[in-house]
Parts: sequence; C-alpha cells; structure tokens
Amino acid sequence: MPNQSPRTEVTAKQILGLAFPALGVLAAMPLYLLLDTAVVGRLGGFELAALGAATTIQAQITTQLTFLSYGTTARSSRLFGAGDRKGAIAEGVQATWVALGVGLLIMATMLLGAPTFASWLSGDEAVATHAGQWLRVAAFAVPLVLIIMAGNGWLRGVQNTRLPLYFTLAGVIPGAIMIPIFVSHFGLVGSAWANLLAEGITATLFIGALIKEHQGPWRPQWNIMRNQLVLGRDLILRSLSFQVAFLSAAAVAARFGTASLAAHQVMLQLWNFITLVLDSLAIAAQTLTGAALGAGTAAMARRVGTRVITYSLLFAGGLGALFVVLHAVIPRIFTQDVAVLAHIASPWWIMVAMIVMGGIVFAIDGVLLGASDAVFLRNASIIAVVLGFLPGVWISYALDAGLTGVWWGLFAFIAIRLFAVAWRFQSMKWAH
Repeated sequence: MPNQSPRTEVTAKQILGLAFPALGVLAAMPLYLLLDTAVVGRLGGFELAALGAATTIQAQITTQLTFLSYGTTARSSRLFGAGDRKGAIAEGVQATWVALGVGLLIMATMLLGAPTFASWLSGDEAVATHAGQWLRVAAFAVPLVLIIMAGNGWLRGVQNTRLPLYFTLAGVIPGAIMIPIFVSHFGLVGSAWANLLAEGITATLFIGALIKEHQGPWRPQWNIMRNQLVLGRDLILRSLSFQVAFLSAAAVAARFGTASLAAHQVMLQLWNFITLVLDSLAIAAQTLTGAALGAGTAAMARRVGTRVITYSLLFAGGLGALFVVLHAVIPRIFTQDVAVLAHIASPWWIMVAMIVMGGIVFAIDGVLLGASDAVFLRNASIIAVVLGFLPGVWISYALDAGLTGVWWGLFAFIAIRLFAVAWRFQSMKWAH
C-alpha cells in the first residue's frame, strides 16, 4: 500500500476514485443477500418469511456496531489529514480488538437466544423454529462481520477503498457460488453456512492487511478504545433508532400475514441495497471531510459536501427512474407468489420517492460523520423515529392499512431526517 498524503484540494476524480470501490464493497453484500433471497424464495413463501425474520434479527444485532466502520473512519481520517498515517492505522488495531470482544459476546447471546428472538419477531412458531436454526449458524459469523467493519474503517481513513473491495469480492464470490448448492442440500440453513464461508474469507484478508501495515504495539490500549467507544456510543444510539424503525416495520408487516412479511422482506432487501449504493458517495464525503478538518481546512470540507450532494442527488434520481420503469419486473426476480406480489405493488411507489430523498440524506450524513458530528446525527435520527416513523407504522397497524401504511411510516422517517441534515449542513456548525 503506498504511503499517501492528504491532498489540499478536492476534485471530482478524487471523490469518484474513493466512491466507486466503496460502491463495490457496499453493493456486494446486499447483492449477495438479494441472491440469497431469490434462492430461498424458490423454496416457497414460508421459507422466505423465515429468512426475513432471521435476517432482520441479525441486522438489528450487527448494525448496532457500525461505529466500527464509520467511527474508525472518522478518527483515522483526521489523523491521516494531520499527516499521522501510522496513528491512523493504529486506530484499526484497537477497533479490531473491540470487534473481537464484542463479537464473541454477541455470538454467545445469539446461540442461546435465537429461537426466542425469532418467536418475538415472527409471532409464528413454525417460522420461528426455522429462523432460529438459521440464526444459530449465522451467529458464528458475527465476530467476523465486526472485524470486517473495523478493517473497512481504518482503510477508508487512509483513503484506500480498493483493498476492501478486493477482500470483499474474495469472500462474496465463493459464498454466492455455494448458496444454491448448500440450500439444495440443507434447505434454508444452507444459506447461513454460505454466509459464514464468505465472512470467514473476507475477515481473514482484513486481518492480514492489518498485520502487514501496522508498525506499533498490538496490545489492547484502553485509552484509544475508550475514545472510540465515546464516539461509538452516539453512533450506536443513532443506529439503534434505525433498527427500532425497521424492526417495528417487520413486526407490523408480520401481523398482516405471511405474504405481507415475505413482501416486506423483498422490499427491505431492495431498500438496503439502494441505501448502501447511495452510501458509497457518502463514504467518500466522510473520508475527505475528516482529512480536510484534520488539516484544518473547513472551506474544503464544505466544498466536498456540496459536490457529493450534487452527485448523489443525480445518481439517486437515475436510480429512482430505473425502479419506475422496471416496477413490474424487479419484484418477480425474487418471487412468483401472487399474494406476495400484490402486497408489493402499492408501497413500491413510496420506496421510489424515498430513493430520491435518500440521495441527499446519505450524502450529508457522510459529511457530518466525517466531522464526527455524531451527537447531532443521533438526536436527528431519534426525533425522526419518535415523531415520524413510530406514529405512522402503529397507526397503520391500528387502521389495518397493511404494508402500504408501514412504508408511509418509513417515508416520514426519511423526510424528517432530510430536513434536519440539510439545515445542519447549511449552518456549518459541524465544521467548528
């Protein structure tokens, strides 16, 4: 890996040079999950519902630790911007220790409580049994997922988004090949074994890169981990607010029946894919914003944000148009079940509007994350859940509005966040 130094001016080439490999990393796993959903969907609506319950629970657990990516990037990029590349990589060592410790704890919790968690979410004992079996295999991948998050964080911080792409593909491609093979032999739980294989390969490569690049001590250093956890605390609460929204959405969708839950699983996987694709430009914004502020250049951080917002909005508009044109085609990739397709039809258009709004929201999120403005992001997200999503989704349940009502609640969540982050970006308080 070359010994890079931060640049004094931001260019479109620099932004896109960071964003495109990050897009590959962010898109790889959602594409993998979409393939997983499509393969399991061929088994039937029941198996698809069980997969939906299981992956929803796994997402609630692992995404609480996204600070291992985003928080590490924010801290590493600041050090890199100040010219301390060695210190930026050392952040990755301590983040990996955090990932290992927390991951083992979560793994044990999942092994013990998987059937109970699945029963709480699905409300159907048969679905819960199959989802619990999937979760117990997937539990062994949790420490690996968190190590991967930490690895992405420090490599993004030193403005290297290519290695994470290579490492991710090295794991995802074998895992994707094995999904239909494992599912055909082992049923639903085969998809969990394929996932474990993919994460194991990728995590091993990230650890190898850290061993190669790190030049300091390897022991855990509580002072650095404590500072990571302080930033992580606010990012965890922010992430938790997201998961409260999407967990509630899945729970309410399940109460409308198995077909509704299966439809929600298809749309949720599509939405996750869309948001992570849009997040590729946000990662470029985070990396460059952190480096600019580390070098004491708030004006350049502002220019980074303005350019990324423009690119992201244009990209989101094109993506939304694609989903309009292919509205009758895309859902049938994942299921041929008539009842499931009927539940997807109406909320599809709500999701299209959310794509366009998300182009702005995620870009500004990247700028604010690069500035370590985690307290504001935490508060804005919690307000969006409390005032937007939760009232909408539970009113939907009370009025029997079905999956369409659930997605109107998600729309309100995105709309409130859009207003909040746009105001924050214009204020420039994040750069102080």
